[in-house]
Amino acid sequence: MKILAISDEVVSRVYDEGIAKRFGDVDLVLSCGDLPRYYLEFIVTMLNVPLYYVSGNHDKKPPPRSLDHYGIHEHLTHVHRPPGGCINLDGRVVDRDGLLIAGLEGSMRYKNGPYQYTQAEMSWKAGRLGARMLANRLLKGRALDILITHSPPFGIHDAKDRCHTGFRALVSFMETWRPRYLIHGHSHVHDRRNPTATQYCDTMVLNAHPYRVLEIAGPGEPTRD
Repeated sequence: MKILAISDEVVSRVYDEGIAKRFGDVDLVLSCGDLPRYYLEFIVTMLNVPLYYVSGNHDKKPPPRSLDHYGIHEHLTHVHRPPGGCINLDGRVVDRDGLLIAGLEGSMRYKNGPYQYTQAEMSWKAGRLGARMLANRLLKGRALDILITHSPPFGIHDAKDRCHTGFRALVSFMETWRPRYLIHGHSHVHDRRNPTATQYCDTMVLNAHPYRVLEIAGPGEPTRD
């Protein structure tokens, strides 16, 4: 399966009329957050493939259903509609053509705002997701193939400032559930000397900023990035 992973930055190579020519063989799109709704909707429309996403620290909360029903949200600046045709994967696990994919949104809490968590709060979220990993392991013989997150794990592709510090819970998650990939955003890479692919235990940690294409074979088969 060929996957287009995206995060944090709108880029012309993806956001233009040539997208179908460049990425027409992609089977799936994974968004790791902090991308505008119009960008995700353009991609899912042009490629006509499933798009799963998690939210980042700069994303806005969707409106309550009552406001959405009356269209009031269009006049509010602190909320937005979720991207049409896209699937929010936060706290969920899906089986897409045999590929087990899960998601965890958000960054470290550094101010008041949506999709920001303390280390303890993310540990709780990851723990809830872990209960579903156990079911996968029992029923399917493996817990997970891909975890998509906004923030990186602690000590891998993260930074020293509070906003860009990674989550310790993601390290524990990899040690316990051994996904084949953890794909994240949040860490902008403009210097090619900064690593964007790091192996940790059985997991390849990949930074998706601003986009990358990877090819994943079926469970137990060789993979190629």
